[in-house]
Amino acid sequence: MDFLVNNTHVHITTWVIGIVLFLIAASMHRESKGRKILHMVLRLFYILIIITGLALFIEYSSSDAMQYGMKFLFGILTIGMMEMVLVRSKKQKPTTMFWVLFLVFLIVTMFFGFRLPIGIDFL
Repeated sequence: MDFLVNNTHVHITTWVIGIVLFLIAASMHRESKGRKILHMVLRLFYILIIITGLALFIEYSSSDAMQYGMKFLFGILTIGMMEMVLVRSKKQKPTTMFWVLFLVFLIVTMFFGFRLPIGIDFL
């Protein structure tokens, strides 16, 4: 598992692919078979995102546990809102609130991720 914590490339790659897959799945027709397959692939990427994020959390949380914990929490909330948007849209229920929460949680997660000592210092 050393390759998961040497750098953040694996984690960044998984969440970028996950967000792209989510946006593609959300834009597809809700009854299409392709959306169902893409949703299952996206669930696999949720697991990969959580595993790589957990590996980074375990490795680096001793330097600033609160910030790493907050990022982990908001990352889980972001994944939860992605899932809620797809499931509720399939059931033809309103998703506006979940889209807004997804965007808010994504921005907060990325803010914490870039602020962390192993993150890219954009801010």
